[in-house]
Amino acid sequence: MKYSREQIKEAVVRKGYRYFESGDYNVNIIGVRNSDTKNVVTNRFDDTMTLAYKVDGEWQYHEMDCTTDPGTHWVENIMRKEGVAILKEGQYRGSHKIRKHQGRYEALGQCRDVTVYRDDNRDEYYNLNNDKTQTGLFGINIHRATKWAGKKSTQVDKWSAGCQVIAANDDWTKFMKIMRKARAAWSNSFTYTLIDEKDLRKHLDT
Repeated sequence: MKYSREQIKEAVVRKGYRYFESGDYNVNIIGVRNSDTKNVVTNRFDDTMTLAYKVDGEWQYHEMDCTTDPGTHWVENIMRKEGVAILKEGQYRGSHKIRKHQGRYEALGQCRDVTVYRDDNRDEYYNLNNDKTQTGLFGINIHRATKWAGKKSTQVDKWSAGCQVIAANDDWTKFMKIMRKARAAWSNSFTYTLIDEKDLRKHLDT
């Protein structure tokens, strides 16, 4: 594990975000964006998706390799004149629900507004400029990369045009099993929180 559940929780709470602790399968879905890359378009699954929730009152914690950034293909071949979407760090309450991704398989689909940066310069750096953000419904889903069991994608490429994408199919199977149990226990409404790895380091340095 890269992090502990407690480190993630303290970073989230420090930012004033909600951390869900009551009941079983009240799942915290928290993405951690890699800060070592310094906004370089790596085209790798070098971020981390974390899940924390209780079962029979006992905490469960998982980490999965993912990308929180678009792949090289969509950075270079932007679909909108405003630029490729890069999800801005924040907590998006009730932003996702289980539904089909592109009509093909169940995933977490965006159903409420999120805020994205827009990068239109097609170079090797993500442009995270607060003057170039948009808030709305952009199809920023949480879905898988490879469809093959036991396999793991290594290059982001076309897998993400702003979506949060889990690299390994086995991780994705586990992810959706947990989401379905959370839906049964609570409702078909999921909060997604995205933080920067620097937020964890601030905690570790204090």
